[in-house]
Amino acid sequence: MHAMKKLLSILLTFTLVFPFTMSADNVTIRIKAMRCEECAHKVGKALNAQPGINSLDFNLERRTVTVDYDPALISTDSINAILKKTGRYQPSVYNPNDVIRKAMGLQVEEMQSMDDLIRIMNNLYKVEGMDSVVPHLEQHWVFVRYDANRTDRATIISSLMKGGFTPVAHYTDSRISHAYFKFSPAGVDAEGAAEEVLALDGVDDVCYNPQLGSLAITYLNDQISKEKLEEEVNQLLK
Repeated sequence: MHAMKKLLSILLTFTLVFPFTMSADNVTIRIKAMRCEECAHKVGKALNAQPGINSLDFNLERRTVTVDYDPALISTDSINAILKKTGRYQPSVYNPNDVIRKAMGLQVEEMQSMDDLIRIMNNLYKVEGMDSVVPHLEQHWVFVRYDANRTDRATIISSLMKGGFTPVAHYTDSRISHAYFKFSPAGVDAEGAAEEVLALDGVDDVCYNPQLGSLAITYLNDQISKEKLEEEVNQLLK
């Protein structure tokens, strides 16, 4: 009898909980004007103000937001209507089979020779979704185009790091400069140092490659000087 009561209790609990589990649904929406974290914040603020929104998952490379919602409280039509009311962040249908072209520049200080260039291109063209690679050997950077529905920046960076390089963001802007440091990994918390460097005012991007013992930095030279940056990095890497 005790076992039967326990079974009935379990079944009752399952019956009560199950409908709430089933009430969750989700939809992925493309928002072409959502280009940065500030844009995502504004979209999130608009959507989270409505009852029935459980969670939001943003992908800025694809410019999408996946909305987990309660269909008993809000519909996809209502979600789209909220976005339309923002004026700028107009929703559109997201298709995972579409080609979403993205481009970026990567500074690669280790690219010093034609052999390095060939290795970089071989690594990049192995990445699914890679469209084109344009190298600039003398300036030590590459320009890549890719399909954001099939790969992303992190995957591209990882492929280069595994190939023995330390890629960091490159921009064709005179206010942007790059720095590169080599150090002995022994006794150095370089990963922690990289996080602290990224937090410095004027630092845009940081790449730490433990395989090489290297740290590459992209920074705004009108906000932090090269001397100040070197001082900060050397202090952190002691």
